[in-house]
Amino acid sequence: MVNFGSLSQKGSEQAATLRENLAKAGKLVSGGIVLIIFLALWEILPRTGIINAAFLPPFSEVLATLAAMTISGEIFPHIFISLERSLFGFGLAVLIAIPLGLALGWYPRFSRLMNPFIETTRNIPILALYPVLILFFGIGELSKVAIIFVAAFWKILVNTISGVSTVDPLLIKAARSVGMTSDTQILKKVVFPSAVPQIVAGLRLGATSAILILVAAEMLGAKSGLGFLVTNSQYNFEIDKMYAAIICLVILGVATNYLLVWLEKRATCWKEEVVHNED
Repeated sequence: MVNFGSLSQKGSEQAATLRENLAKAGKLVSGGIVLIIFLALWEILPRTGIINAAFLPPFSEVLATLAAMTISGEIFPHIFISLERSLFGFGLAVLIAIPLGLALGWYPRFSRLMNPFIETTRNIPILALYPVLILFFGIGELSKVAIIFVAAFWKILVNTISGVSTVDPLLIKAARSVGMTSDTQILKKVVFPSAVPQIVAGLRLGATSAILILVAAEMLGAKSGLGFLVTNSQYNFEIDKMYAAIICLVILGVATNYLLVWLEKRATCWKEEVVHNED
């Protein structure tokens, strides 16, 4: 016997899924229109002479240069060294900032003790510290990793503290009522999962800052890296290579952002499951 109620429910679920997919496609198209217009203007304005092509080559020529650099392998050493520097600095910031942020957000006395120092030092302009780091670590790799670490550290730390401080107190009371008495258990099972969205937001901000500072660091005293390639190409008036390096930096930043968004969804999938079960 045909269960018409079940068929009707399946049909409504499929219709809802279709509407959701169409809405996502619509957002993607509408968001891409602005980018397409920007790239079209980049192509048209230099070719029509409105903008001097010596300073802004058409987008197709920049892509051709990037493709040639990729085929020849010229671009890869710069990408790899930039990734290595940013990963070392950013990774070190993650390893230190998240545990420290959890401690500062969870223990009020520790927070009060450290707050004046944190508020003072985190407001120092990052690039102003670069000469100081060069004095201590030299102009080599260590100073570049150190400035990337500093750039990412404060973003991650502040967001981690905020995430821990805004955890619902009822969740903590509920955890204690079911036998979680140690701070370690509560931090691991309740506080950290609840603070993950804020922490990931800090990671995204930290990654963006790390890439921006990476470019500035590589423009001074570096012999490789995407930042060096941008500056060196500008000095040699190889403007197409300069824009190709900038496109690589944009791709690197966008890819990092989407990776962190994916990690956030994976880390907070339990929330979706809870909502689904409640429905």
